[in-house]
Amino acid sequence: MNPTSDNFFERVYIVARKIPYGKVTSYGAIAKVLGAARSARMVGWAMNAAHTLEDVPAHRVVNRNGLLTGKHHFDGTNLMQQLLENEGIQVKDNQIVDFKKVFWQPEMEHH
Repeated sequence: MNPTSDNFFERVYIVARKIPYGKVTSYGAIAKVLGAARSARMVGWAMNAAHTLEDVPAHRVVNRNGLLTGKHHFDGTNLMQQLLENEGIQVKDNQIVDFKKVFWQPEMEHH
């Protein structure tokens, strides 16, 4: 599989759309579920490109430590944090409080 393909981005978005309200996941968790464990950075690029897509909750994807690393790709400096806080997720110093509690593990899709 060529990870630079648009198809990879689309697969990332399919997983991201499943992240429940009030939950977050990480770039690495999405990469892993797509069978591309080393491609967390590619997932990051996909999320950065997703902010124009209304139906992809890119604000729910953070790094493995719960840091809002993608926040500068949102309009307005604190938009990502506000979107998360609107869902009841606490953020302090750009980091999610109780990260493990709100973490959502994507499941493998069996086709």
